[in-house]
Amino acid sequence: MAVVYLLSILLLLVTLSLLLLLALIVRPRPVRIPIKSRHVFITGGSSGIGRALAGRAAAEGARVSILARSPDKLEEAKRSIQLATGVEAATFAADVRDYDAVSKAVRESGPIDVLVVNQGVFVAEELEKQSLDEVKFMIDVNLLGSFNVIKAALPSMKAREGRGPASIALMSSQAGQVGIYGYTAYSASKFGLQGLAQALQQEVIADNIHVSLVFPPDTETPGFEEEQKTRPQLTNIIAASSGAMRPEEVAKITLEGIKAGKFSVSCNFEGFLLSTATAGLSPQRSFFTAFFEVMTAGLIRLAALFFQWDWYRAIEKWNRTRTK
Repeated sequence: MAVVYLLSILLLLVTLSLLLLLALIVRPRPVRIPIKSRHVFITGGSSGIGRALAGRAAAEGARVSILARSPDKLEEAKRSIQLATGVEAATFAADVRDYDAVSKAVRESGPIDVLVVNQGVFVAEELEKQSLDEVKFMIDVNLLGSFNVIKAALPSMKAREGRGPASIALMSSQAGQVGIYGYTAYSASKFGLQGLAQALQQEVIADNIHVSLVFPPDTETPGFEEEQKTRPQLTNIIAASSGAMRPEEVAKITLEGIKAGKFSVSCNFEGFLLSTATAGLSPQRSFFTAFFEVMTAGLIRLAALFFQWDWYRAIEKWNRTRTK
C-alpha cells in the first residue's frame, strides 16, 4: 500500500509539474476577441457556412460585410440576414482570384476587426482523371485567393488603433488535416492553409492580430450537395464515418473559436482528435489542451494507424471488385 501511495504522489507531482511547465511555455497567450460593435468581413458569405456565420455575427451585434462572386446570391443573403437579425449587411461582388477587385472591396468596407477567409471550391475526383484546369481552379480559389484576401486586409487591420484584438480566421477542412481518396487537389489547397496560418500568426502577433484555422467536416451546403453527385464511390465509403454537419452548427463553433482566439478550431469529436494528431508545431493557447496533446500523442497515433488500416483495407477490397 505504501508503494502505491508513493507512486500516486509521484504521478501527481509529475502531472502538476508538466501542467506548470506548459502554463509557462504555451504561446500565444490566451485572448478574447470581441464581436459586438465590430466589423466582421466574410468571404464566401453568400451561402453555406459563410452566410450562417454572417447571420450569427450580426445577431451578436457586429457590423457585417460579405463578399462573393454572385451579386444575386449576395442580395439574397443580405435579405435573409436582415430578416433574421434586423442588421443590413454590406455586400461586395468580387472574385477572390482578382487581387485588385478584392482590395477595392476591402477599402470600401472600412477597417476590418475580424476577417473570415471562407471561400472554397471542391471537385472530388482521382488526380489521374481530373483536369489540370480543375486542379488550378481549386488552388487558385482556396489557397491563392486566401493570400489575396489577407494581403488586401492586412494594412488597415495593422493600422487599427485602440480597437482591441483583431482576428483572421481561415476556413480549412478536415481534408486539410488528412488526405482522402479523391481529394488530391482539394487536400493540397487546404493543407497549404496550415503553413499559411502558422507563419502568419508569427508575423502578426505583435499587431494584436490572432489567427484561427477552422476544420469543418462535410457540411450540408449547396456546394456539398453538388459534390455528392460526382465524387468517387470509394471516397463516399472512406468518408462515410465522419457524417455531415449543418452550416449553422459549424458557424456557431467557428465564431466561438474565433472569440476564444483558438488557433485550431475543430467542429466535432473526430475533428478534435484529428487536430490533436496533427498538432505538430501549431500554436496552442490552452495549456490544458496542450497537456492532453502531450499525454495522448502515442494513443492517438495508434488510433490513426487503425483508421489508415481500415481505409487501405477498403481500397484493396474496392480494387479487387473492379478487377473481377
